[in-house]
Formats: sequence, structure tokens, C-alpha cells
Amino acid sequence: MSKYYVNKFLFMVDRDPQLLRRYADDPASLVAAWEQALGPALLGNETEASSVHSLTEHERDALVRHDYVALFEMGAHFFLNLTIFIGIYDEPYRAKSGPLSFQRTFASDLKDWAGREYPSVAT
Repeated sequence: MSKYYVNKFLFMVDRDPQLLRRYADDPASLVAAWEQALGPALLGNETEASSVHSLTEHERDALVRHDYVALFEMGAHFFLNLTIFIGIYDEPYRAKSGPLSFQRTFASDLKDWAGREYPSVAT
């Protein structure tokens, strides 16, 4: 897994409201577009790009499916993983079940990790 590349995706998309909305509405399209244009960019400019990093099929699939459990298990940074999906799911969950309802769902979905050593986030 390229933890760096997955974390770069989570970080960049979470901090751009337009990208986050596109990711919520059409994840497959956004992941493909990000991997082609935004992911390789270095220093935020169009003249420098990296060809070193790419997403694996497993990473791409987890990002497209919003599978935060799989991303966690692959070693995606916990905070980046949580915050992007709060940005997507907090409002609908809150409307249905009140404050912090998505965070409780996230924790419940990861309950099998209680008492175990978390996957390393080292890149």
C-alpha cells in the first residue's frame, strides 16, 4: 500500500469543499480524476509531477466504496480517515440520530480493533 498516496488523497479531498462534494456524489469519478491530475502534482503546480506513486486496486476500491474500515486496516492515517468521512456523513447521520452519530458508527465499525495494536501509519 502507498500509505503516502492514500493519505495525500484523504488530506487533499477533505480540505477542498468542491472535491469533497464530488467525492460524496460520485466517488469513482473523483478518485479517477484525482489519480490522473491532482495526485501526481508536486508543490501544487502543473510543471512538476511524480510518476512514482499510484493507488493499488485495493486502495482504489476502498476509496470508491468509502470503506473507512478497509482504509484503516491498510494503515491510512486514523485522523485523516475519520475527518474526511465526518465531512461526508456527519450531517445525514446527525439528522437521523443526533450529534456525533457518525463518529459512534465509525467507532462501532472498528470495535474489533479494541485492545489490539492498530495498523502502523508509518509511510
